[in-house]
Amino acid sequence: MLPPHSSFVALDFETADHGPDSACAIGVVRVEAGKVIHREGILIRPPRPRILFTRVHGITWPMVAAAPAFADVWPRLLPLLDGAAFLAAHNSGFDKRVLHACCAAAGLPPPPLPFVCTVQLSRKKWGLKPNDLPSVCRRLGIGLLHHDAASDAEACARIVIAAAAPPPAPF
Repeated sequence: MLPPHSSFVALDFETADHGPDSACAIGVVRVEAGKVIHREGILIRPPRPRILFTRVHGITWPMVAAAPAFADVWPRLLPLLDGAAFLAAHNSGFDKRVLHACCAAAGLPPPPLPFVCTVQLSRKKWGLKPNDLPSVCRRLGIGLLHHDAASDAEACARIVIAAAAPPPAPF
């Protein structure tokens, strides 16, 4: 699935409300040749001054009120996508929807990269159920601070790396 020298970017969004344009945090992790080379988490000021999901991710309006908007954050992150073969996300439909909605709201084009879903990957590669991010990370021994965007993105990257690793040699 992952050629030995390919690059990819894992990402994770946390949202403020039910709108897909309401990103309030993004985590981005770049992987080259199976190694994490960049990890970043950024708070984002969502378009509406309400945070409905604080109980999930711990982000409050005072934490993001002075943060940059997505339109200012995304152009700074775009160089991380240079040469990447794909984007990876756990439950990628959610993150793809958020990315596309935020790009549309900011008047920016979404990246043309395909998405790899690590929920599907963990199901196909290891038959894992449940395959929510904490469960997959526990099974694979990957550290996780769930709903911290940078930690979630890194965990996703490490799932892809694990799936691409050659099987262990028999004894």
